[in-house]
Amino acid sequence: MHLPAIASTANPSLQASLLHQIDHKTKPLGALGQIETLALQLGLIQQSGRIELRQPQVVVFAADHGLADEGVSAYPQAVTVQMVLNMLQGGAAVNVLARQHGFGMTVVDAGVAAPIPALPASATSPTSPTSGNDSRTRLLSHRMGPGTRNMAHGPAMTEAQALATLQQGMTVVRELPGNVVAFGEMGIGNTSSASLLLAALSDVPLEAVVGRGTGLSDDQLTHKQRVLHKVAQLHAAARAPLAALAAVGGFEIAMMAGAMLQAASERRVVLVDGFIAGAASLVARGLNPHCADYMVYTHRSAEAGHRLMLNQLQAQPLLDLGMRLGEGSGALVAWPLVQSAALLMNEMASFESAGVSQASATT
Repeated sequence: MHLPAIASTANPSLQASLLHQIDHKTKPLGALGQIETLALQLGLIQQSGRIELRQPQVVVFAADHGLADEGVSAYPQAVTVQMVLNMLQGGAAVNVLARQHGFGMTVVDAGVAAPIPALPASATSPTSPTSGNDSRTRLLSHRMGPGTRNMAHGPAMTEAQALATLQQGMTVVRELPGNVVAFGEMGIGNTSSASLLLAALSDVPLEAVVGRGTGLSDDQLTHKQRVLHKVAQLHAAARAPLAALAAVGGFEIAMMAGAMLQAASERRVVLVDGFIAGAASLVARGLNPHCADYMVYTHRSAEAGHRLMLNQLQAQPLLDLGMRLGEGSGALVAWPLVQSAALLMNEMASFESAGVSQASATT
């Protein structure tokens, strides 16, 4: 398996220096809470006490799932390509947030079932001045097929396909500018895949993680739980990261996992969105644990299994707003907090430089 080498950010002397820098800002110790933890992480990623965030990108991987044939979603599979077109025309939530925050945006067809029709130039998303990024949404084709196979009857893909899909995700990131990447997804049925991956790659029971996805009724949720239980039994032996990805993953999740690995290998800040992106990070971390050092978990989704997933990953999200949209929307909503952590590290005065007295030591 050829995957990129990823350096751990662990550096005791640098960490001590960064903590000294943070602790001697003009504030009580720990007064900025989780923002201080984030500033430390950014400093370790960049191996510097001065943090630079350049040309942030958001990449949305889109693909369909054969499991959708089992009625596990409230929406028909056709919605995947329809939402991709909405993104290409600039109308999705992630487009609005990308324009607001100056992110370059790329949509990747990882395996959408229906062909994505070409749009006339006038229909592409609007441009606006941003931080060095073109705000028009790019479409890249890295199709691995017209959706995965129905995992209720066999593996979603072969292990060879899973590895090839990981490598396509790596290719996407190599071509991106900047040093920050947010990841999102679009694919009807992908909360089912994420639930199954979490159960396969952790000790979290499947019944605790299956949620309503796109808004299932009680009867639909019961049906989804029944279907996923049968799928989990069929693929019970697939517990290693690549095997589980092939058995119950999706092309968009696999490609995102590969993209995360590549981003970490290039020392980029990786902004992880919600439940689906979290599942991709779970796979990536299983393949190379060092990539966890580069991952910022931006929010806790309202999806049932996401809290349990974050607990499993020992990740503290920046926000908890009851969001469950996906697309990378939560990552972009959290972006100002990342910017604040960098600016406070770079621009906030120290007690010494400001001539402010520090708290006296107690005896």
